Amino acid sequence: MRKKLIEVALPLAAINAASGREKSIRHGHPSTLHLWWARRPLAAARAVLFAQMVDDPSEYVDVLLSDPAKIRAARRELKKRRAKVGPADSTTPIAADDGQALAEVTAELERERLFGILRELVKWENTTNDELLEQARAEIWQSWRRTCAENADHPQAKELFDRHKLPVFHDPFAGGGALPLEAQRLGLEAHASDLNPVAVLICKAMIEIPPKFAGRPPVNPESKSVSTLVANQWSGAQGLAEDVRYYGRWMREEAQKRIGHLYPQVEITPEMVRERPDLEQYEDRKLTVIAWLWARTVKSPNPAFADVDVPLVSTFMLSTKKGKEAYVEPVIEGRGYRFEVRAEAPQDQALVKRGTKSGGSHSAFRCLMSGTPMSFAYLRAEGRAQRLSTRLMAIVVQGDRGRVYLPALPQQQADAKSAAPGWTPDVSICHWPGRTNVVEYGLTAFGDLFTSRQLVALTTFSDLVGEAIDRIRLDAAAAGLSGDGRPLRDGGTGATAYAEAVGVYLGLALSRLSDICNGLCRWEVTKTQVRNLFGRQAIPMIWDFAENNVFGGAAGDYMVSLENMVKALEKLPCRGRGSAKQGSAQAQSVLAELDRTISTDPPYYDNIGYADLSDFFYVWLRRSLRPVFPDLFSTMAVPKAEELIASRYRHGGKQEAEKFFLGGMTQAMKRLVEQAHPASPVTIYYAFKQSETKRETGTVSTGWETFLDAVMRSGFAVTGTWPVRTELLNKIGMGANLLASSIVLVCRPRPADAPLATRREFLSALRAELPQALRLLQTGNVAPVDLAQAAIGPGMAVYTRYARVLNASGEAVPVREALALINQVLDEVLAEQEGDFDADSRWALAWFEQHGFAEGDYGVAETLSKAKNTAVAGMVEAGILDSRGGKVRLLSPKELPDTWDPISDARLTTWEAVHHLIRVLESDGEQGAADLVAKLGGMADTARELCYRLYTVCERQKRAGDALSYNGLVQSWPEVKRLAQSREPEQMEL
Repeated sequence: MRKKLIEVALPLAAINAASGREKSIRHGHPSTLHLWWARRPLAAARAVLFAQMVDDPSEYVDVLLSDPAKIRAARRELKKRRAKVGPADSTTPIAADDGQALAEVTAELERERLFGILRELVKWENTTNDELLEQARAEIWQSWRRTCAENADHPQAKELFDRHKLPVFHDPFAGGGALPLEAQRLGLEAHASDLNPVAVLICKAMIEIPPKFAGRPPVNPESKSVSTLVANQWSGAQGLAEDVRYYGRWMREEAQKRIGHLYPQVEITPEMVRERPDLEQYEDRKLTVIAWLWARTVKSPNPAFADVDVPLVSTFMLSTKKGKEAYVEPVIEGRGYRFEVRAEAPQDQALVKRGTKSGGSHSAFRCLMSGTPMSFAYLRAEGRAQRLSTRLMAIVVQGDRGRVYLPALPQQQADAKSAAPGWTPDVSICHWPGRTNVVEYGLTAFGDLFTSRQLVALTTFSDLVGEAIDRIRLDAAAAGLSGDGRPLRDGGTGATAYAEAVGVYLGLALSRLSDICNGLCRWEVTKTQVRNLFGRQAIPMIWDFAENNVFGGAAGDYMVSLENMVKALEKLPCRGRGSAKQGSAQAQSVLAELDRTISTDPPYYDNIGYADLSDFFYVWLRRSLRPVFPDLFSTMAVPKAEELIASRYRHGGKQEAEKFFLGGMTQAMKRLVEQAHPASPVTIYYAFKQSETKRETGTVSTGWETFLDAVMRSGFAVTGTWPVRTELLNKIGMGANLLASSIVLVCRPRPADAPLATRREFLSALRAELPQALRLLQTGNVAPVDLAQAAIGPGMAVYTRYARVLNASGEAVPVREALALINQVLDEVLAEQEGDFDADSRWALAWFEQHGFAEGDYGVAETLSKAKNTAVAGMVEAGILDSRGGKVRLLSPKELPDTWDPISDARLTTWEAVHHLIRVLESDGEQGAADLVAKLGGMADTARELCYRLYTVCERQKRAGDALSYNGLVQSWPEVKRLAQSREPEQMEL
């Protein structure tokens, strides 16, 4: 089979930049349909799928060379490159025996054309650009037709190769659905499966339901008259979205009629104004509450105040906005206390910000009445004994020009406490230490995470989902939809199915609301709004929390939640067929009869407990949507026994958890090997922590090693690895334990007759092949920060081509040792590249590795200079070194003169070029660096090569600031190079 683009090269810098930028996009993003943890960026998913299905140009270069225009372009480029080498080369005619060079350049230019499509394809603003998407689809089809033509005589041609039909796509670990959604966007029939019913429902809402009802006008009474007049205005899922908006609004209005009395406004009385003159403008007015701020309380451990419930408050600040500061002041009165609100900046900010936290290492909080310290052990014991309570601390209302903070009013607290829920989710919270630590404080069931008023609100909206479905069914029938009664789960498209489809989104909106309508939401003092629970993948204990107003018109209002979701629904692709089903990846019963294009994002060892966390949403979705999908919501909680994560608490220890993960993941990967279509590789994402690899030893984390081991055991051979960054680089510290990258593994089934190899043969093959692969990665502008991970690909490609690699004792070389050897050879290759540098730069590199930009002894420097065939005095003259008082040091970029001109420099060094480029890039931007690159000529590429080596040194020495500078220069290189080339004179056509 032909090599695909992803097996050769990628414009990784553009993909990573778009993926990082996407993290800050919310409005209209499919992730706003419903929360899911560790979603892959759409940009990365789209790019990987495109490159996974499009041929690399080296596979059809004969076709390219039959095009005269492409030959002319290749000749121009070849002559341009020769001109950079020297005048003699530029005048040498291109002879017939230069055919190989022309073929390589032609393939490079074609690859760059595909890169151009990819660079545009990953941009968020092009997500709905039909013209560009059609261009991408055409490239996929062109590759598929070439494959079909070449395999016309294949024994299974009819089953595998049909030029009129692309292979279907399947993701067996679909999760939040980013991969099947982008497959659908690129023109594939998309299928998703997951063991988790919450994930399956999200995928149904993204890829299954919208195409089923695409292009239909809404059925609600308000839209029918408009729809009749302008029937063609409802494209894609716009009609469906409009009905979700309409019936969601009806639900909110109906809920307010039923429970609005539990959410009273606050009347600003004259008495309040006398105490707070700043409230004068609101006198005798009723203001809408945005949030009620509560403090958890516990009995004081001091015997003198044993009957007093003292507050556990992480901060008394209400707002830290400049000029709008406000805080709570606890006032002790006898054997009790009350809370006052001050609309001003506190005099002792540190004390106010600390709340009642103790600030000590051996205690958690201090008693407000006595100052007695309270340990976490004490709080856990009180919580388990059900002696934690709550007390209203302050009220946030909406004023004419922003938030207004009021003290706790007795009637407001009484109204909240008067709520009497008729139903409570009594599903137990699975305790994963460090992830669901609320259990340790007595909050053992999901019902415990909500106030009584929140439970009443959520159950009311839950009941209204069913009532809304009944109304929609009648309105849909009146609008002309079939009244066949066939439900959505059976493939119906009539009034019943449509009503249930709209109901799915109404239920998802309720589930989204629960994330910000619970007793674990904190008040964000910088943004002055309620912050949702799942800011990270855990259910942590929160001591003082914010209760939102579900009718307040701000974050936490049902319509705010629903409107955000509708904006995403309107932009879904709605192309072709899509399906989402519940199923185990090990069993892979879904689409078992089909050969598939596969891209998948499996769980990350023990990083996220998806099932444990998603129970939080499941209890509400089950209550609302079980009549729509009875099989999907048949269990009381999310299935956990088969979930492929290495959970120590679930499997009884670390070794047992690792064994379960390895066995299950190996079985799941075997199913992928069996069912993957031979025309394209399988791509598998795996989250990667920066601290999981130590380059000096080659050690890796258990999760990463175990996952690679499972891939190997399944019968896959790795043909590439690409680090797709999901965070902006300026937010990632060196050595930080962050999920900085997702490593995309590119895999193909290993041949059944794969040979054995000795450790020595493996090492020899690595040394023979890794240098060329590394050059290609550097040419493709892989950032230095990602080079080690990207190099795993060609290294593992060598390792996995063998059935086994055997050591001297005849035992198999494990994955861990293979990774260590790959890192070792990578270091050797980078060291060999030093031969491209001048003597001064080789000395500077060796000195930098030991001292950085700090001082060192002159004598040591002079000795080293002899070994590198240079001299300290000469390097001072060259302008890279400072020497005085028996000490020497390298000059940092900021110390270099801004008058430097490489054209007139009598002793030009690669080291100097690198650091002047960094100086200019950081001061004048990419255009300034481009001007310098144009003057440097051929040395510019050598300077970029030195950046990789310098980054490696900084990574080992933990020099984060310098590392970011070298990495930044390489990342900016494509644009810098483009700007520099635009300054060069046009080359004459050969």
